Amino acid sequence: MFEGLRVELSEKPLDSSAVRGFVTGDPACGGLVFFEGATRAETDPNHGALVRLDYEVHRSMARKQLESLAQTAANRFSAKRVAISHRIGGVAVGEPSVMIGVACPHRGQAFNACRWIIDALKVDVPIWKKDVFEDGFVRWVEAANAELGMRNAEESEE
Repeated sequence: MFEGLRVELSEKPLDSSAVRGFVTGDPACGGLVFFEGATRAETDPNHGALVRLDYEVHRSMARKQLESLAQTAANRFSAKRVAISHRIGGVAVGEPSVMIGVACPHRGQAFNACRWIIDALKVDVPIWKKDVFEDGFVRWVEAANAELGMRNAEESEE
C-alpha cells in the first residue's frame, strides 16, 4: 500500500495545518496543491436558508476507499504524498467539510490528482450528506452531478 498517505474521518473541525504539514517537505515534489470544500450558503424557496450539511459514513468502507483513491493518485499522477480529511456529522455553512492535499513532482500532476481525488470521492466513497434547512426540512443530496465532474477530470488528463 501507498505509504505517503494520511486519511482522516472526523466529527471535529478539520485541521488545515495538519494536512499541509503532512504533504509538504518532499524535495522531489515541486507541485503542492491543497483543496478545501466548505458548506456554501443556499436558500430553498420553500424551506429558507440552509443551516448545515449532515454527513453520514460507513467508516471502514470509506477509509478503505479513500486509501484506494490515494493509491490510484500515486499511480496515475506520480503523487508522492496525499492527505484526505473529511468531516462527519453536522457541518455548518462556511465550515470546511473536506480537505485534500497532494504533492507531486510537477504542478500539472498535482492539480490533476487533486481534482481527480475530489471528484472520485464524491462518487465512490460511502459518505452521504443531507441538507438541513432553517425550517427543519431535511433532504438527501445525490451524487449525480459529481459523475459529470469525474468524466471531465478524466478528459483533462489526456
